[in-house]
Amino acid sequence: MPIILKPGREKSLLRRHPWIFSGAVRELRGEAASGETVTIREASGKFLASAAYSSASQIIARCWTWDEGEGVDVAFFERRLASAIASRSAQ
Repeated sequence: MPIILKPGREKSLLRRHPWIFSGAVRELRGEAASGETVTIREASGKFLASAAYSSASQIIARCWTWDEGEGVDVAFFERRLASAIASRSAQ
């Protein structure tokens, strides 16, 4: 399910802010369960991010990745956890 933002509301995402507030949303296309991964798109349709959807919050989506080619699957979480552990081990 894509979430289409209102024109001009993509600015925070372009600066890598990970939250999308409900007031920034122009349109929800389709249905998604809370926690499901959705795509976030500019008003023009351009991909911005993949995010976890929440129907019960003012923060309607929380970004997983800004890379359209990066799938959000088990391997995604394994890579992210391994990277976090490695960075903390190096400190």
